[in-house]
Amino acid sequence: MAFMDYQGRTLAYRLLGPEAAPLVVLAHPLGMSQTVWDEVLPTLLSRYRVLTWDLPGHGGSAPTDGPLSAETLTSELLALVDHAGAARFHFVGNSIGGALGQHLLVHHEERLDAVVLTNTGARLGTPENWHARAKRVREEGLVNMASELAPRWFSDKTKENAALVAGWIAQLARTDDENYAQLCEMLAAFDMNDALRQADFSQRNAIHLLGGNDDLSTPPETLAQLAACLPGAPLEILASVGHVPPVEQPETMAKRLMQWLAPRRDDVGAHGVSYDEGLETRKRVLGAEHVERASKNAAELDQPFQQMITRFAWGELWGSQDLSVTQRSLITLAILAALGRDGELVLHLKTAHRTGVSQAELRQVLMHVATYAGVPAANHAFALAKQHGWGDE
Repeated sequence: MAFMDYQGRTLAYRLLGPEAAPLVVLAHPLGMSQTVWDEVLPTLLSRYRVLTWDLPGHGGSAPTDGPLSAETLTSELLALVDHAGAARFHFVGNSIGGALGQHLLVHHEERLDAVVLTNTGARLGTPENWHARAKRVREEGLVNMASELAPRWFSDKTKENAALVAGWIAQLARTDDENYAQLCEMLAAFDMNDALRQADFSQRNAIHLLGGNDDLSTPPETLAQLAACLPGAPLEILASVGHVPPVEQPETMAKRLMQWLAPRRDDVGAHGVSYDEGLETRKRVLGAEHVERASKNAAELDQPFQQMITRFAWGELWGSQDLSVTQRSLITLAILAALGRDGELVLHLKTAHRTGVSQAELRQVLMHVATYAGVPAANHAFALAKQHGWGDE
């Protein structure tokens, strides 16, 4: 876990995976913490960089004096995304995390790629119930209410695991009372029905909705009402799942995310990948400064060439999720070393740290080059690697 100062308050977050991989942000439910995603992370990290964080007064994040709103929470999130250096990102939000996802769609759609909203709604519960809960929390404290509230998150099947339920009761009891109450008041005022219906979302935003058939807080009808505000967004309801799919059915959740977050390639054969998509991938892998230099240096002679490689090499090839950026980097290094393409090899050696290549992996790649393409080629590639920062680990 890492920590960042944000407006004089400490945020607890995790930023995992190669810098060059597409960023996925995961937002947790009220009263829980970023650890709800723990069993989903190994699958996502095979293809993505992942950012999770704790809401104010939750998990490892310090409480705030408030008041809290969707605007303050999304500002906090975007500060973390900027810290990660990402221009655009995928977003997955569970419960109040899904409420933040809706706010992002309406107010910061230009920064989003795929969006998955789980166990949430355009309106969550009633204002009266949220205000009543906030009042109780301030008077009684979560330490006294946790054993009542936490079991409501889970289906009967999940509650058969008594240790799991007890663990989350303990987590809720440690949550800051005042910040929890303030978030209840935020949800009392939350209503995105009109804003979502009036929004004109980009075709680049693939939106998916997910719920549980045993969810007491956001039952399937609540998800269906949200789907009506987002025409074309598919809705799936999981059996034997309550309010927290990443805890209750992590394997299913991970499988759905890998399907839904992957770039859409339905019409690639007919139209190809756009230049803008290729440019984003190229900047993420090679670094924005290098790409900007290459663009500035392009003349009338090679401008069409730059556009072609951006669309094809970076959009269609590196932009595909069939291989991870680390795997593609290793393949590229091996081919360039075997062919003796020094200019491109140096470039990819410099950026291999961004793609998650380790020194041990680079060593093995070049030893394969020695075996199958010749010792002189590998010897030369080893020398170039040492000249450009490898060998000091």
